[in-house]
Amino acid sequence: MESNSSQLRDIKPLVEIPDNSIYLYWSLIILGIIVVLFVGYLLYQKFKFIKKQNLEKEYLEILNGIDWSRPKRAAYRATHYGRLLATDDRRLELFSQLIPLLEKYKYKKEAELADEETMRAFELFRRVCDESV
Repeated sequence: MESNSSQLRDIKPLVEIPDNSIYLYWSLIILGIIVVLFVGYLLYQKFKFIKKQNLEKEYLEILNGIDWSRPKRAAYRATHYGRLLATDDRRLELFSQLIPLLEKYKYKKEAELADEETMRAFELFRRVCDESV
């Protein structure tokens, strides 16, 4: 038996090894969540921009298709969709010049056909919107 105890004298006591793997694990999880949120935000911004461009194209198509044989309805549609398209300084200026011309067709029971000045102002606004979209 003594031979066994002489062999066991070389065994050292257990040493505590610091384990930081739990911190590393949670750090990687949090970093992964941050990266996923950032990529999601970038994709959201990109699709929002694309959707905005598509809406502007739709509004422009509606402006192009306005039927001026019914001037009252045409004036309301031109005002509504023109307001949605007037986003930069040039379009805002042209739209503000167009509004008073359209007002004379809106609030009457029966409106007369659109005059030449109104049609010129509307066509100029429409062309500027077409160039910028």
